[in-house]
Amino acid sequence: MSKRSKTEEAELKALQAALGAEHAAVYGYGVVGARIGAARQGDARSAYDAHRARRDTLARAVKDMGDTPRAASAAYMLPFPVTDTAAAIRFAAELEERVADVYSDLVRAATGDRRRMAAGALREAAVRAVRWSGESVAFPGLAERAAAPSPTAPSPT
Repeated sequence: MSKRSKTEEAELKALQAALGAEHAAVYGYGVVGARIGAARQGDARSAYDAHRARRDTLARAVKDMGDTPRAASAAYMLPFPVTDTAAAIRFAAELEERVADVYSDLVRAATGDRRRMAAGALREAAVRAVRWSGESVAFPGLAERAAAPSPTAPSPT
């Protein structure tokens, strides 16, 4: 196997980070789905399915670059207790913001079709975050938008 360039290494690192965030989002939406009210069940299911599809796309992209996709953790530490519908909605919005953060890194690192895929995923996460929270930001996924930095994904336990 040939040695990767610095650009390819940066892209692979960003792909793996996005894959890790998608694993965490899939787990997180399992939690959201268990606590969300009936009125938002469809939104939670749709987001869960979207993150599963993105996860699978990213795993294929990592394989295409000749690396082994990052495995999901068995469990993830939640940033706060998710005990009711209000907390589930807040958690879903945070999941989407965290996913948007890592996709912004992939947009910067990737080129061509992968960059277009990352930009689309960033846009989708930003739209879902707005739907969950009711608030939007001018440049989703950019660290400069937040007063306090946010981790990119829930921490594995």
